[in-house]
Parts: sequence; structure tokens; C-alpha cells
Amino acid sequence: MGGVLSAAAAPRRGPLASIAARLGHRVLDRIDRGLAAGALEATLPDGTRRRLGGRGDGPVAIVVVRRWRALARLVTAGSIGWYRAWADGDWTSPDPVPLFDLFMRNRATLGRVARSAGARRLATRAWHWLRRNTPANARRNIEAHYDLGNDFYREWLDESLTYSSAMFARPDEPLEAAQRRKLIAMLERTGASAGQQVLEIGCGWGSFAAVAAERGVLVHGLTLSTEQKAVTEARALPGVTVSLSDYRDERGRYDAVCSIEMVEAVGQQFWPAYLDTIARVLAPGGRAAIQYISIAEDVFPAYAESVDFIQRYIFPGGMLLSTDRFRALAEARGLAWTDPHGFGLDYAETLRRWRERFDQAVAEHRLPKRLGPEFVALWRYYLMYCEGGFRGGGIDVQQVTLVRR
Repeated sequence: MGGVLSAAAAPRRGPLASIAARLGHRVLDRIDRGLAAGALEATLPDGTRRRLGGRGDGPVAIVVVRRWRALARLVTAGSIGWYRAWADGDWTSPDPVPLFDLFMRNRATLGRVARSAGARRLATRAWHWLRRNTPANARRNIEAHYDLGNDFYREWLDESLTYSSAMFARPDEPLEAAQRRKLIAMLERTGASAGQQVLEIGCGWGSFAAVAAERGVLVHGLTLSTEQKAVTEARALPGVTVSLSDYRDERGRYDAVCSIEMVEAVGQQFWPAYLDTIARVLAPGGRAAIQYISIAEDVFPAYAESVDFIQRYIFPGGMLLSTDRFRALAEARGLAWTDPHGFGLDYAETLRRWRERFDQAVAEHRLPKRLGPEFVALWRYYLMYCEGGFRGGGIDVQQVTLVRR
């Protein structure tokens, strides 16, 4: 059960500090009641130490709250406020991953404790709406993330420049091998053979196209990133072409489609257009292999009506999928939903490996100098935040094959 471990070191404080402390402890009381699994050990600005939760098995997170406003930011601005509090030094932790895991694992019992509210929620929703992925906005949103520079991504992705979850056969498998396994699995889902043509929606830096080219499969890749297009073309892969164009504009006919973690950049409003494109370009009986990141159905409604840290600072215009809603849209378009496979813990491991490589690049001063300390800290936080989400089970990565009837 939660409780105060020590209050002997509590410092003297004035009236305002006393009020802040009282309100802060009320927030912690709410968190304590919501922790059904795992525990949170917190050191607080008033000198007290509290252990929250501890009722069931789960991660144990350690947090040092340096200023009470960290908790105020959490309850008024959700994950955005919690990030700003971390960036401003209001709280710290020797390892934030268990904390993010803890909050995701207890998402149902915590309820809205860490969701933005009031005017802040309305303001961030308005900002997100203005960045929705209309044809005019989509390229700007993609550039904000993927055009940070190939010299940035090369320093911490594997050699194939694959920026999506790997599929591990064993815990100690090299990242490169696990990424190749994922790419082969996606190619096999398409059913494409030598001489057949695959449309890849969101071709990244060409790692899937490279695997397909090894088997004589023709690939036409779509991207809105000039940086990705340059790398894919520089590979000079036989039978591979790439265009800087929006998926909504594609009018060709293909034997198969592949799309790896691109649909998260589409946004719920445009899921129908994305699936319309797949149904339109696929030959009858053709197959589309989709790898996507989903969020648990029990949290999707609250997630959909707010804006989180990822959407605000990392992927403007983005949105994780509701599998149930996305599947219904696919089936309404004559796309049969077959052979789904989830492997969320593999993504947690992928993110852990990326963070190790990222940290090494930072330590060796290999990241581009134009990306300053604030950017580096933001991206390290992003990698930890995502890893914790996958470990907590509230988000998943899945592969599915859509077959055109």
C-alpha cells in the first residue's frame, strides 16, 4: 500500500509552499489509488518519500520530484506537461522507462490522472487540427521528422536504415538480423514473386525495397521525404523506383502493397483515404502487408480526444491506430483482414537498442552539431517514452495481411 516512508527531513516552508505541497500530495493520492500493478517510489520537494501502489506485480519506478509544479503540469497538460516538467528539471529519474511502463500498465485504473484538461487540452487539440495530414500539410509534417538529416539517422539506426520494429528470434540476436527477419516476413506476406510489382507506401530509406530486389520483385516506393528519396535512389536497386508523392495521388495497378509503420502518420480522418488507395491499386486477389502501431481499445477514446507528447513534439499530425476501427474500415472496402500478429515487446527491445546506439553516438560526439542539447534530450526522452509504452502493453506493433476480394 502507498504511504509516507520518511518525513523527518521535511524543510520549513511558507504558506504558498505549504499549499503547493498539500495539492501535490493530493495528486499523489490519486496516483496511489490508481496503481493496481507495480509501484512508484517518489522523493518530494518537502523532504518526504512516498511509495505509491505496491498492490500487484509490476515495475518499480523511482522518481525525484524537485518542484511541485511537475505534478500540476501532469494533471493539467498530461504527457506534454510531464515532458516539459522533465525538460525544465522539475523531476528526474535514474531510469524513466519503468515510470512510463507503470503509467501505461495502469492506464485503466489511473483514468484521467495524466490526461490534459481544460483550456490546455482545447489549445493542443486546435494546434493538432491545424497540423492534420491534408495533402498540403502532409509533406510539412513528414519533413519535420524524417528530414532531420540522413547524417542524424545513420548514427543510431542499423546499417539498413530501417526505422520500424525489428522481429527478434532470441534476446541476443543482432539488431540487423532481426530487422532483416521483419522485412522478409513483410515481403512474404505480399505473396509477390520475381517480376511482380509491389507498391510500397512509405518506403523509408529503401530497406524493404532492397530485400525485395534480392528476389527479383519490382518495387515502386512512395515517400514525402526528400532525404529518404535520395538514399533510396542512391542504392541503385534493380527494379526499384521511388517518387516524391502522396499515397492519395497513386493511380497505378499493382500485384501487392507493402506499408511499414507509415499509417501512423496518416491520422484518423484520413484512414479511409489510405485504405481507398490500397483497394484501388490492388489487383483482384492481391495482398497488402501492413505493419502498424496500435493503441489499446480501452484507452483509444481518451487518446483520440487529446494530444500527447509524441504528437506535439515528435510526429505532428500523427495518430496510433485503433485496430477495431481500422479493421472495420478495411473490411468495408473489400479488404479481408487475415493473419494478424502482434509483437510489441520486440518493439520495446528495438527501442532499447536504438537508445543504446543513440547514447553512444552522443558520447562520441557523432551527431550533427546543428542538433543542439535540447534536441538530443528530447529524442532520448522520446525513445524511453515509447519503450515504456510498449513494455506496459498499452501500445502494440502488429502485422496483418489485407486481401482484396
